[in-house]
Amino acid sequence: MALGRRRFSTQQDYWPAFVDMLTTLVLSIIFLLSVFSLAQFFLSQQITDRDTVLGRLNAQIAELTELLAMERASNRDLQDNVALLESNLKDALATRDNLQGLIASQSGAADAADSKAEALSSQLSDEKRVSQRALAQVELLNQQIAALRRQIAALEDALNASESRDRESSAKIADLGRRLNVALAQRVQELARYRSDFFGRLREILSQRSDIRVVGDRFVFQSEVLFDSGNDDVNPAGRGELDKLAEAVLQLEGQIPPEIAWVLRVDGHTDARPLSGTGRFRDNWELSAARAISVVKYLIGKGISPNHLVAAGFGEFQPLEEGDSDEANAKNRRIELKLTER
Repeated sequence: MALGRRRFSTQQDYWPAFVDMLTTLVLSIIFLLSVFSLAQFFLSQQITDRDTVLGRLNAQIAELTELLAMERASNRDLQDNVALLESNLKDALATRDNLQGLIASQSGAADAADSKAEALSSQLSDEKRVSQRALAQVELLNQQIAALRRQIAALEDALNASESRDRESSAKIADLGRRLNVALAQRVQELARYRSDFFGRLREILSQRSDIRVVGDRFVFQSEVLFDSGNDDVNPAGRGELDKLAEAVLQLEGQIPPEIAWVLRVDGHTDARPLSGTGRFRDNWELSAARAISVVKYLIGKGISPNHLVAAGFGEFQPLEEGDSDEANAKNRRIELKLTER
């Protein structure tokens, strides 16, 4: 026993440095989580702004496309008018030539032909002016179309840049997610190591009892170790065993950093035999829950923080062994302890 105390004291000499390492690791994890939260917030803002800009750009593109279609229709109409005017001009020139021929052959009709020619010349001048205005309008429309094309190209460049930023943001989010998963896995492994050390100490403390054993990831006390039949008050022998347990849990509280959320869950179980219903407890649910609560309260009385304790009653519905033999019932009447995350 003295040798065991010296070994534990030697381990405690190294423990402050180990706690400092754990504290640094936990602070690093908290820092990474904060960075991840901020990055996710800013990336969400950027994605929301990008969606808004894309919506406005799509609306502008639709309006510009509609205007372009209208201008193209107007351009076609003007070109048709120009073609018609050119045709009329050709007809007028042909008519003038005919009239000049008639003037040459019929000198008597020269005055009339000259008058008609002047009228046709005036009409031709008017048509030329109309044609020039139409050509000017066509040129203006071509300039507007070129400007629209430049705007569409600029919008496409902006859209490509936004998509590039979106891809970069997605890559950053994925990287932060991987880092977070690594940090969480490290915390789970750390709690598993504390659980292993805790159950190792309990095995050393309680190894002389055959009615206290480890089943999976739980430490199991047979009910007879702690309670008399049908009772939820911890008996004197059980208080001695719980004192050993409380000492181990107090050591564990001093070792696990406060940033790790953990609890010692106390589960009460009974056998399948029903209660008479005339005593304090109407059924096995109440008995199993009352026994778990009694253990939790006893441990709290020994100085263990209530934040690290949980009581649960399962009645007869989680048996370790099926059947109604005395041996099976004895195994199923138990108190289980499990160190787990909160």
